[in-house]
Amino acid sequence: MKRIAFLLISVTVISGIVAFTAPASGHADEAAVPIFGITIPPGYRDWRLVSVAHEEGTLHDIRAILGNDVAIQAYRENKVPFPDGTIIARIAWTHVPSEENSKVFGQAQSFVAGTPTNIQFMVKDSKKFAATGGWGFAQFDKTGRPAAEAPLQTCFPCHRKLQGHDLVFTRYAP
Repeated sequence: MKRIAFLLISVTVISGIVAFTAPASGHADEAAVPIFGITIPPGYRDWRLVSVAHEEGTLHDIRAILGNDVAIQAYRENKVPFPDGTIIARIAWTHVPSEENSKVFGQAQSFVAGTPTNIQFMVKDSKKFAATGGWGFAQFDKTGRPAAEAPLQTCFPCHRKLQGHDLVFTRYAP
């Protein structure tokens, strides 16, 4: 019975990883999001970790926040505003209790990445995106398809509340 449960969990995790990473390969020829014209940056999955987050409310997800080399250097040097060329990625998944860990602990206390939800990017280009505080925003669904215009209209109004940190929510967790 334990072998079957372990096999099912393993297959689910591997399937989720393949489903999430394969379509969103980050090729430059993929469709761009409306308004900002941003595509998925090649190799973003290999960027360095900035931090992780757990969102409650309607989002109810876990996230990994990654940064390209320009972003990481700016974070490490506490450089605000971020320099042009900074790209910050946010990858999100639902979170689910780990059945295997719950059996060990006797209760659901360990949560892991579940189904991928979406990928978001902030791209710093102070000239190109001057109207939105120097940042372009992008969102792609779990298959790598760009979001419609409506969700992108909500990015800047929310981020502009963070003027003191160049519109960026995430702080560096070294």
